Amino acid sequence: MADVFIEGPDATKLLAWSSANNYEKFAVGQAKQYVSVSSDGNLIQDGILVRLDDNHYNLIGIGTAATWVAYLAQQGGYDVNLTFDPPSSYREGPPTLFRYQVQGPNAGEMLAKLFGDQLDEIKFFHFREVTLDGHKFNALRHGMAGQAGFEFFGPWESAEAVQQALLSAGEPYKIAKVGGKAYYSAGVDSGWLATPVPAIYTQAELEGFRSFASLYSYEGQGALHGSFYSPNIEDYYCSPYELGYGRSISFNHDFHGKEALEASKGRADLRQKVTLVWNAEDVKRVFGADHDFILSYTKDRVEDDGALVGISQYATYMDPSGTVHSLALVAKDKAEPGTELTVLWGQHPGPNAEAGLVPSFEKIRATVASAPYNEVARTSYRAH
Repeated sequence: MADVFIEGPDATKLLAWSSANNYEKFAVGQAKQYVSVSSDGNLIQDGILVRLDDNHYNLIGIGTAATWVAYLAQQGGYDVNLTFDPPSSYREGPPTLFRYQVQGPNAGEMLAKLFGDQLDEIKFFHFREVTLDGHKFNALRHGMAGQAGFEFFGPWESAEAVQQALLSAGEPYKIAKVGGKAYYSAGVDSGWLATPVPAIYTQAELEGFRSFASLYSYEGQGALHGSFYSPNIEDYYCSPYELGYGRSISFNHDFHGKEALEASKGRADLRQKVTLVWNAEDVKRVFGADHDFILSYTKDRVEDDGALVGISQYATYMDPSGTVHSLALVAKDKAEPGTELTVLWGQHPGPNAEAGLVPSFEKIRATVASAPYNEVARTSYRAH
């Protein structure tokens, strides 16, 4: 993930213009799901926006949101300072912050013993400064795994000491460092569609942004793979309402794309986000009985009796259910849990395919389930 720190007298003004979030109800010590939209009302990018102080914010995401904020800051002449901390794949040296997520059915008891009353009454998506063995950092009430827990973040200089304290406190509970593979599977389980295609490639008024963005950014090099193919990039765009971000949207201020987004609310052709539970026997047939870990961001056709009804966009193997789950956007009349659909697996040859070529894909049966799939995340996520 990439971090950008926005600080200065115009920080709130800039962010309010850049996104559809409510800044009148955004307290210091709170986090929000940042939602930026294009002039057609489709999503540019989401992220996590943390308010560190009155005029100081931290935006975390895959990068496009940070580029969008930087572009608007330059174009609008806002009085802000932006500090970038790129992801580890691009960064030289250590990061600015550490982040550790402690989640699970025993996390609450374990953390209470370690921190005492320091974590008491922190609301969902709020944070507070805590102290541990002389190290000061923040505790954000968060739940990536659909269970009670916290995300801890603070200066990198304290990273090793905090990690060791957490691991030591967790030993009686058999705490485990689950690593990156488990991190990405948690997104599917909790219903977060990680890599939507940013709606920036076709609008004439965003030509300046496209020139501003680096070729080596997510929006510059994000490749499209999978069985779904359309020569029109707009067929890959999605609405923030389709992704479940409606609760994060507020029309109490002017922001880029406001008119189109407001007009799109409740539109009949909006799709619904669902979990697709892939047929376990079909998964073994396609990937092999002894397949390795499966993680895919491909855009794959979802069909009903041969007709396109949606796109599967984020798939991973879920060990508890013994098969692959994916997040998909499907037509609303196909979104009822229990509906049987088909995912087409394979690579479409794209625009260079020979005339008349009909690609051959593996067909994987899939059953519609709710998104989030995890019951805690779906029903009481914010109550912990």
